[in-house]
Amino acid sequence: MNDRLPHEKGFHISWDQIHRDSRALAWRLEDRQWRAILAITRGGLVPAMIVARELDVRTIDTISVKSYRGKGGQEQGAVEVLKAPDPSVMQDGDGILVVDDLVDSGRTLEHVRSMYPKAHFATVYAKPKGRPMVQTYVTEVSQDTWIFFPWDMALQYVQPYRGED
Repeated sequence: MNDRLPHEKGFHISWDQIHRDSRALAWRLEDRQWRAILAITRGGLVPAMIVARELDVRTIDTISVKSYRGKGGQEQGAVEVLKAPDPSVMQDGDGILVVDDLVDSGRTLEHVRSMYPKAHFATVYAKPKGRPMVQTYVTEVSQDTWIFFPWDMALQYVQPYRGED
């Protein structure tokens, strides 16, 4: 019997790992000239910066999207754009690379895709439900895995899984 909570099936990402994986994402995208990169905030900021550096893309913008949950936090609610990118750069998305750290359910990327249908969508990590929303990703993780990014964690002592000190 598994006594762990769903979020305890964790995949811990270090700063070094997100840097290596973001560079690997850039290598998979190097066969094309990009007009600009659109980072989905907040998680897409670090990977987008690394990809932009690797691909020598100087035009970077952001889109801030918030998903609302229904009763009890279980039901999927509306998706709202809190900050949109420059429309004169984005146009219909042609030549635009949209970068995020992770695609989970795919709802955020689905909404952004409806705004920029010709953009190319790339994430560092992908879960099965959201994978159809991206053209390029580096690592797939199971749907029930919780990804711990380095910007979400603090350095502190952790009790061993089994036994005591």
